[in-house]
Amino acid sequence: MSDTKRTDKELIESYRNGCLSDFELLVSRYQEQIYNYVFSLVKDRQLCDDIFQDTFVKVIRTIKAGLYHDEGKFIQFAMRIAHNLVIDHFRKENRIPVVESSSEDFNYVDNAPITDPSVEQGMIVDQIHSDLRNLVERLPVEQREVLRLRIYEDMSFKEIADITNVSINTALGRMRYALINLRKMAEVNNICLTY
Repeated sequence: MSDTKRTDKELIESYRNGCLSDFELLVSRYQEQIYNYVFSLVKDRQLCDDIFQDTFVKVIRTIKAGLYHDEGKFIQFAMRIAHNLVIDHFRKENRIPVVESSSEDFNYVDNAPITDPSVEQGMIVDQIHSDLRNLVERLPVEQREVLRLRIYEDMSFKEIADITNVSINTALGRMRYALINLRKMAEVNNICLTY
């Protein structure tokens, strides 16, 4: 059977039976997604490398201890471990920023233009994206994380809830507050996120 057709469950079972190359195949399937997720939160290559490595050390320990129960969700399991390691890092560093929220809600993502931009429009769009990235970096980690998983990883709120180990309502709430905070910060800093 082709390696690409083997399920995560089959690879994990093979690894449990001593085939290290099958675990390497499993890691290669998801390493880019997990690495990019961690880097999007920590913004430091060396720290990202450390957390990425620690993630798979924990994955190996959990599998070897017989504590991993496959339900067809290996990626959520690995992402949850990565998420927890990132949160642990921020807690140790005491660097979890907080932004107050307001009662207004606005979805910047749904208001992005769809037409092909001219050179001038391209410059404006680039500036808007830069401003938005800077504002997103100022969000609390939990809100930034939900926003990135939803927008960049295209995950459902159920998947986000599983990865972050919270309820769906909490994941939805974090997304809502992220959007509220983005709007408030844009207003306070007189930043226009549309053209």
